Amino acid sequence: MTSPRQRSIEVRVPASTANLGAGFDCLGLALELYLTARATVQIRPGSRTLARTRGVGSASLPKSPEQNLIFRAMRYAAEKEGFQLPAVRLAVKNEIPMAGGLGSSAAAAVAGVALAYATAGRSLSRENALRYAKEIEGHADNAGAALLGGLVVTYTQTDGRVGAMRLAWPKMIRVIAVTPAIELLTKKSRAVLPAQVPREDAVENLQRSALFVAAIEARRYDLIWDAMQDRLHQSYRQKLIPGLAEVLAIPQMPGLLGLALSGAGPSVVALATAGFDEIGKSIAARFENAGVAATIRFLEVAQDGISIFENRPRRK
Repeated sequence: MTSPRQRSIEVRVPASTANLGAGFDCLGLALELYLTARATVQIRPGSRTLARTRGVGSASLPKSPEQNLIFRAMRYAAEKEGFQLPAVRLAVKNEIPMAGGLGSSAAAAVAGVALAYATAGRSLSRENALRYAKEIEGHADNAGAALLGGLVVTYTQTDGRVGAMRLAWPKMIRVIAVTPAIELLTKKSRAVLPAQVPREDAVENLQRSALFVAAIEARRYDLIWDAMQDRLHQSYRQKLIPGLAEVLAIPQMPGLLGLALSGAGPSVVALATAGFDEIGKSIAARFENAGVAATIRFLEVAQDGISIFENRPRRK
């Protein structure tokens, strides 16, 4: 049992999908798939930080807390804010596939920053949390969705700070996430992108990303298919993911509003209002035809971002 004198903080952070086609590095959508992390402050002199993880991908995670991304994010935020981290016992339960394009590293970074503030007895600054998560991740779209929930537009302000705006998501639109059985690190997926792109490609993506936000706000679901077409990243990443080209070439079908590579991949997300089973199987079949098994997940959009609880009783 936890001693009454020990403080324990738990954070629950949603998964996310980013880009949504044309919205490269600016659109993020939170998903009801979660990373939960509990930090118990150690009060005995000489205590050291310990980390334990269970759930998806836990067997491949480093055992040392110094190599754990959540703890590294805690330490990064503490260094930035100028406070000392106490020794903690970190217990993590993860539902988000690792290196799958569903925001696992962003969820870990956001969880770590939030736990750093909480263990130091400070209120979480969401502006700073987004900035630190971006500095850790290299981009803010997944982190923005993990922090705020719903559909989030992130942007860099003229002074270098990171901003985010949350939009409510229509509950009737669900997400089908299909994850092929390969790991694709974001660094590798970004390495295939060109340093420069044709102006007409950039303009088309600007038009379509603006259209996506407008279509969601106006409930013009008939426009989502066009709004999710991309010319900046998906075609370059197809060579890294067997079956992706065939998935993105799936024609419109009943209930399917749009398809996109999820973040840097390899997962693909479909937005749909009906026909969920058929759509999921159709996507998975393209991967399987390319020799890669795939996992289908039917997900709701997480309308809320990170949740923080203090001294919550342990579950039996």
